Amino acid sequence: MSLSDHYPSPVDLPFNRASLRNNFQPATPDQDPGGDGVWLPLQGMNLLTINGEQGPELPDGDCPFLTTTSPPLYIGQWQDRPCRILDIPDGTTLPPQLHKQPLRATEPKLPIKLLSLAGIGQMILHWEHSSKHCDNCGNKTIRLANEWGKECQACNEHHFPRIHPCVIGLVIKGDEILLARKEEWADGRYSLVAGFVEFGECLEEAMVRETAEETNIQIKNIRYIGSQSWPFPSQLMCGFVAEYAGGEIELRDQELADARWCKLDQLPTLPPKRSIARHLIDRAGEFMSENEA
Repeated sequence: MSLSDHYPSPVDLPFNRASLRNNFQPATPDQDPGGDGVWLPLQGMNLLTINGEQGPELPDGDCPFLTTTSPPLYIGQWQDRPCRILDIPDGTTLPPQLHKQPLRATEPKLPIKLLSLAGIGQMILHWEHSSKHCDNCGNKTIRLANEWGKECQACNEHHFPRIHPCVIGLVIKGDEILLARKEEWADGRYSLVAGFVEFGECLEEAMVRETAEETNIQIKNIRYIGSQSWPFPSQLMCGFVAEYAGGEIELRDQELADARWCKLDQLPTLPPKRSIARHLIDRAGEFMSENEA
């Protein structure tokens, strides 16, 4: 089993909630109805699954682990059954019926609905680990009813999950696109310029700045295309297409190992199709045609 090679819209990409439609109804831990359900066991960047008749499935029945980092955490209804996260410590010996499914694999062996559910689980665990104590005074926090927010028991400060906005953009110059590479990526893999939004910036301003900072390229006619939840650990990737406005490629900081202009019939190794980066690159021909019209 593998993911699709085509997604009609960015909203259909893995890790977005649209892929969970009719399968998952989110809820907060204080709404746990009790009773048996299914487990969402996460160990690092892996989902632990069992082999079912149709492929990988979530385990059910008795909890498959005696020891977890924290108690099971209810996150909603999976196919009308309670779903609870299990945070499994690294190095824990796995029961023989459970199999590791890497969430960041180039070709995940998971259906999109399980990959996306695991992504939500990763974001929840990141929030749980980072929200145990108040950022304001350091004391312990408690849950707010019916939401993922928390309240400090000492200073009454309220805290809510932090989703970090990032921009990522396809830059077009005639019949070429701008691709960039980081040293730590898989051998030969190139992707698009991307980065975090800074204080006081709108998304378009962040796209202009990141492109100039990383490659010395100026851009214009910036157009928003769509977004993707990115649970590594808690980003929202906001995708754009833009036109070249000037400049020669120059690596201006230490983030990139290389950047180059590439024709569509001479592309290097690209990001997996599960990413918005690849979604934008795959639509480059369409965007070029629109620019010519």
